Amino acid sequence: MDGLNLCLLVYFANCVNEALFREERRIRKWRKMIGVGGSDWKHYVRRKPHVVQRRIRKGIPDCLRGLVWQLISGSRDLLLMNPGVYEQLVIYETSASELDIIRDISRTFPSHVFFQQRHGPGQRSLYNVLKAYSVYDRDVGYVQGMGFVAGLLLLYMSEEDAFWLLVALLKGAVHAPMEGLYLVGLPLVQQYLFQFDSLVREHLPNLGEHFTQEMINPSMYASQWFITVFSYSFPFHLALRIWDVFLHEGVKIVFKVGLALLKYCHDDLVKLPFEKLIHALRNFPEHAMNPDALLPMAYSIKVSKRLEELRLEYEKENGKQAAEPGGRQNQQLPQRAQTH
Repeated sequence: MDGLNLCLLVYFANCVNEALFREERRIRKWRKMIGVGGSDWKHYVRRKPHVVQRRIRKGIPDCLRGLVWQLISGSRDLLLMNPGVYEQLVIYETSASELDIIRDISRTFPSHVFFQQRHGPGQRSLYNVLKAYSVYDRDVGYVQGMGFVAGLLLLYMSEEDAFWLLVALLKGAVHAPMEGLYLVGLPLVQQYLFQFDSLVREHLPNLGEHFTQEMINPSMYASQWFITVFSYSFPFHLALRIWDVFLHEGVKIVFKVGLALLKYCHDDLVKLPFEKLIHALRNFPEHAMNPDALLPMAYSIKVSKRLEELRLEYEKENGKQAAEPGGRQNQQLPQRAQTH
């Protein structure tokens, strides 16, 4: 080995060692913040909420992600308060949605090794979680988009933990309930698309005008962003970072990331005619999906106050849709644009 190659080898080895050292130090900070089994979490959050937010926005260490997701979502408390309930739902109850769930299982993350084997452990766990929820909340039952949410959770936790996190999200243990995304008529989806359309026109007026000219509305490209919180067609490395923030800060991050994506690709999007525009909005380029570039841009966009104003405006125009419970509404997702 000549001197140049030896120097390069030493350089890259040092870079790897430095990266490993930084990651180990980061994990130690997180473990100290969490405590054994999450025992120190609530106390730390009360004392240093801004530190918690900053660290979550930088990304939760993958080895701790499942536990932290349960802590920030409130699902750990639900699990402890309801011993044996999940087992009861899975083993002893029947669901009217069982055939629908079985039909959709193979369509959920088909390229991910955990869910590829027909009737394998991944598909069985996903079936159990979705069936249990359809029994637990018969008003919502089962909707196809729920599979992508449950599937993402199962990559980081047990069936029972994933079930209670799904309950925490849909019933609103910490943030606003998500169940309106899946009720008949998808009332919450309609509200979010109304809000997002207004935000696009306010933050990106040129693009908003171009969308009007090309007769593009958010339902053509953004519905699954809200229904699956980007878990459907976005690369996992980005979806996970978004979910870190989503579970801590709520749905506003979905609006922020959506606006940031459109802003990032603005100059290209405003030039495209209808068909190419639809394709581009469903297939963002790889460089736009870099979380270290996209997420800081999203964090800089302020939407909280305006979202509340738009929510009130929507309710005034449409009447307060309390989303009366009904039967099953199986929202079909568009053809997968990207693989994970």
